[in-house]
Amino acid sequence: MYKFEQTVLINRPQQEVFDYLADLSNGPQWQSSAVSAERTSEGPIGVGSTWRRTTRALGRTSDAEYECTSYDPPDEFSIKSLRGPTSTDITYSLKSTEGGTQVSITGQIEFRGLLKLMEGWVSKQADRLLVEDTNTLKRLLEEGDVAAS
Repeated sequence: MYKFEQTVLINRPQQEVFDYLADLSNGPQWQSSAVSAERTSEGPIGVGSTWRRTTRALGRTSDAEYECTSYDPPDEFSIKSLRGPTSTDITYSLKSTEGGTQVSITGQIEFRGLLKLMEGWVSKQADRLLVEDTNTLKRLLEEGDVAAS
């Protein structure tokens, strides 16, 4: 099982960062492996909201479904995969600081199939992508270079 944690300071108000992150449809704007993401549930985002995401990694495209499992704006929310090539649980914790908003992303991924055989290598690639993606997130939000989903 691959466990991860990444923290980034974003010079934007906490509620703004929370609203952007809590809508997984924004993922393709800042996550390099995300090809597309769309919300599949209606109503306001909260516990039980669902999304379908297509990702491209290791030369393969795969689809997954995610559900919001906890939602405490503007401080924290969690998601888990319902279907897909991995079993994934991720928590986004946000804290207002003097310099903006500290975002901590923690989680775990259980690889299946061929990915399980390559877990060590895949984990190293995932660590690298997580750093790159959080840097992209920081840049997009601080520069205001985001499109609302």
